[in-house]
Amino acid sequence: MNLRTRMTRFAVIAGMFGATTALSVPEAMASATPAAVGGVVAAPPSSSLGQLGPLTDLVIERLLVSDDVAASKFGTDSPIEDPVREQQVLDQVRRQAADLGVDGDATVAFFRDQITASKVVQKGLFARWTAHPEEAPTTRPDLAEIRQRLDRLTTELLDSLKTTEHIRKKPVACATHLTLATASGAKREHLDALHRRALETATDSVCN
Repeated sequence: MNLRTRMTRFAVIAGMFGATTALSVPEAMASATPAAVGGVVAAPPSSSLGQLGPLTDLVIERLLVSDDVAASKFGTDSPIEDPVREQQVLDQVRRQAADLGVDGDATVAFFRDQITASKVVQKGLFARWTAHPEEAPTTRPDLAEIRQRLDRLTTELLDSLKTTEHIRKKPVACATHLTLATASGAKREHLDALHRRALETATDSVCN
């Protein structure tokens, strides 16, 4: 994450949680607080909050698929690193981005982050399962089926990148909505420290 993005996110967090702020959170923040009716707090939202909520939901879904990827490879000769497959994915999304009229370089950077985040999850789970064999998966998902799910998510992520271009081109507004979306999404999905770290990696270039 570059220095500008880190500073912008820091400012956003300060604006959201600090007592005195120089940055105001947009109207999405007003709808982010669960409504209380008769003293009862409403249930958590079914999707991540803010204008980048739908995109973040897809990113999180892809991260969770990484659990199945790890389970399919653990204890086999299948490596976590697959440069050939990774380059195929990046070449594909560049072509699809051109068809959608989305910036190719930015799209490739975003999907490279998705691949890196997936490897963060896989490596973390491999380490956990090696240290605690009793936690290791007892079934091995079909990697071919997993790749079909990943291909579907690739198409949906590309569409979401297209529909969020207007907000992602505004650094401060983008960082605000991204912080709101990732915080609410991580809480809703009960992401642990490993997956939260991977989520930060996966969203690193969303606002760049």
